[in-house]
Amino acid sequence: MTSCKTVVHIGDSTSIGLMSPAYLPKPAERIDAQYARVGVTNTRAEISGARSIVEHLKNQLNAEDVAKQVKATGYEGCWVLALGTTDAADIAAGSNHSEDERIDKMMAVIGDDPVLWVNVKTLEKSGNWANDHMQVFDQHLEAATQRYPNIHVYDWSSVVQDPWFTKDQIHYTSPGYAQRAKLIADALAAQIPA
Repeated sequence: MTSCKTVVHIGDSTSIGLMSPAYLPKPAERIDAQYARVGVTNTRAEISGARSIVEHLKNQLNAEDVAKQVKATGYEGCWVLALGTTDAADIAAGSNHSEDERIDKMMAVIGDDPVLWVNVKTLEKSGNWANDHMQVFDQHLEAATQRYPNIHVYDWSSVVQDPWFTKDQIHYTSPGYAQRAKLIADALAAQIPA
């Protein structure tokens, strides 16, 4: 069980299937039910396709803006950040906002609240979405735990299995999303325990 009673889950398109009846027809498999299984009583899902910490897509809020909106309500609780896939690709595409700058932007908003940050992986071999770029982001995320003792990294990249990916090599199948939801909740309980 986790000590987190409330969780804000901020994610990009790799989180859409975690809450989607199309991917997970059984409500018990979805991320909110999985968080409840480990003791969370209130989940706020802030999930949007192609979300990054810095860049904006089609007038959508970026992750930093979402976090600022949540904090403006007086929120104090736990955060699960499933971010970095789009950020790593944006950096590869030429963004002048570094990995560390992106992580620092999120933590400047979140402050001392407990954070479980899910690291990233793709099966892409080339291009902006190549896993090489994801690994660089993950290295910066791991290093950030030295600056921010309240960041707990969930090493998704070491447990995700190739068959869980869809043909686009970035997103997940229904069984993949079911595992992702269960394992993120398990990581929350393990790393921010009751």
